[in-house]
Amino acid sequence: MAAPVSPPRAHDTAEVQRHVRRTTFTADILVPALWRSVTKLDPRWMIKNPVMFVVEIGAVLTLLLTIDPTIFGQAAASRGYNAVVTLILVVTVLFANYAEAVAEGRGRAQAATLRRVKKDTPAKRVRAKGSIEAVTSTDLRRGDVVLVEVNDLVPGDGDVVEGVAYVNEAAITGESAPVLKRPGTDTQSSVIGGTQVVSDFIKVRISANPGESFLDRMIALVEGARRQKTPNEIALTALLAVLALIFLIVCVTLVPFAAYLGSPLDVATVIALLVCLIPTTIGGLLSAIGIAGMDRVTRFNVLAMSGRAVEAAGDIDTLLLDKTGTITYGNRLASEFIPIGRFTERDVAEAALLSSLSDETVEGRSIVAFATQKGVKQETLMAGRGAGTLIAFSAETRMSGMQLDGMKVMKGAIDAIETLVGIPSEELRRHGARVAGEGGTPLAVSVNNEVRGLVYLKDTVKPGIRDRFDDMRRMGIKTIMITGDNPLTAKTIAREAGVDDFVAQAKPEDKIRVIKAEQAEGKLVAMTGDGTNDAPALAQADVAVAMSSGTSAAKEAANMVDLDSDPTKLVDIVQIGKQMLITRGAITTFSIANDVAKYFAIIPAMFVGAFAELQALNVMQLATPQSAILSALVFNAIIIPLLVPLALRGVRYRPTSADALLLRNVAIYGVGGIVAPFIGIKLIDIVIAPFVGRL
Repeated sequence: MAAPVSPPRAHDTAEVQRHVRRTTFTADILVPALWRSVTKLDPRWMIKNPVMFVVEIGAVLTLLLTIDPTIFGQAAASRGYNAVVTLILVVTVLFANYAEAVAEGRGRAQAATLRRVKKDTPAKRVRAKGSIEAVTSTDLRRGDVVLVEVNDLVPGDGDVVEGVAYVNEAAITGESAPVLKRPGTDTQSSVIGGTQVVSDFIKVRISANPGESFLDRMIALVEGARRQKTPNEIALTALLAVLALIFLIVCVTLVPFAAYLGSPLDVATVIALLVCLIPTTIGGLLSAIGIAGMDRVTRFNVLAMSGRAVEAAGDIDTLLLDKTGTITYGNRLASEFIPIGRFTERDVAEAALLSSLSDETVEGRSIVAFATQKGVKQETLMAGRGAGTLIAFSAETRMSGMQLDGMKVMKGAIDAIETLVGIPSEELRRHGARVAGEGGTPLAVSVNNEVRGLVYLKDTVKPGIRDRFDDMRRMGIKTIMITGDNPLTAKTIAREAGVDDFVAQAKPEDKIRVIKAEQAEGKLVAMTGDGTNDAPALAQADVAVAMSSGTSAAKEAANMVDLDSDPTKLVDIVQIGKQMLITRGAITTFSIANDVAKYFAIIPAMFVGAFAELQALNVMQLATPQSAILSALVFNAIIIPLLVPLALRGVRYRPTSADALLLRNVAIYGVGGIVAPFIGIKLIDIVIAPFVGRL
């Protein structure tokens, strides 16, 4: 069996779209959907979709007319005509069911992959006195502690309470690189059932009972077993039901009116008129659009707890973003060597490299890498000087460095280095103030108690993040950066990143305060978080994305979980939500607009016998009244499968204002919805007209 293709990273939007196109229409999805579209004909299922339920009832009535054309009176069409109308109506319902079945099939395919991961796993439960009891994962309950050793599968969701180990989470996230897990941290203590320990051992306190695990929820959600209609979807369904009822009343009242005029209507024609009047296109594709929206989020490696969360993401007004890890890399990296006095940039680079050889931090390694990039070679500097003695960093001295033969090289805080050399430097302080004012961290470097200059450490803003915030601004979304930095540093980073506002020296309770303040103005707020201290704010936010690497408390409070633990993906989620809303609006616009052409086809056909003047409305010059009605019905049916790819993949989204999006939808799908049926119905009439006369 071929290995499943790992989904692409979310920030590579183009690759995600290509992945969706490759995996949407495959035999594994399309063939089973054929039978499921038939099983969905059950009235108990169809009644959930009022529009298509009306079409199904119409098919039953025309079937009865096919059996006995006079069952509802003497104004009867031929048995052949009734049979053709019945066939078209049944096909219309099947097409709608098939669209939904294909959308569900994509989720079922992913659920099947996840089920291969989920299995009854052996577990080593730790008893109260420390002994080990062999059980299975189904025997475990919340609060149990289990021992997981190298090559063991983690038997359930939980938090590491003892030990340090690397865990392979590829089965869940698609990432092959093992992840370090250890107790006492917000981002490294949480483990997911079904993952595998690949080194050492850990003890895990189980946080979910059987059937309630992260994997169980993933399977249920991607399969659609617990999919609930979103508020907008419910509102649109109610609107479609009201429209269907109104047009039903209109069609029923036409029957006595036509009889009075001496041009009685047969029941099959009235049903055909009703089916063409009600918005069957959006009625048939509405569920597929909702399912596809959640599926699209899943393919970005994000687990949405409900369609409501995805839909809310499309209506977001404010984004709350942590600076560290979201806007910036979160690591201060060397970006400049600043000499003072008689020294050169190379002098500072050489001293900085030697002083950082003992520094295993990200900052220390970045100084070595940056100096090497500047052409400084460690081998040349160390030649003839022996191994040297490393001087490790300590909180007391706030310095680190190296003692070589006849040379002591140190780096550290400006005041600490000034104390070491015993001579304050105005130039050093001036450069240090500039670096701090720009949001960076200045480290002074000295050799033999003589200051050579500064290393400029900078928390680098992620490339492209400013462009993404510009996109958000064009959508009318406000971005707020949350950071624990001082106001000066926060202002510098905010200006460089292009966010609309920032909150400096923020504490966990400040996030809740900002969220409530925005919500009090009627705005919807989205945020990300991974720690236990983020849980209250995640619970308050309208769209809350927790990191998979975060704590159980954070994941429980959120309504989405990012399996890649990539905070920047919140921007992608907002775009997916907007794409789902735009797709629904576009197809609704098209569905209502294409009714116009159907009126010009059916109304003249129904009453031309009583009012010859109505022939002027036959602008498409359709052959006969019966061919006009059947052509409109056929177009009404085939437009549903033609729009299935659009419903599942979504309308292409471009960041822009709501007014511009509305104009674009009206121009493309409104005008297109009027023009396309005129062309389609005429072409169908040309094809079927020679055969209609035989009915």
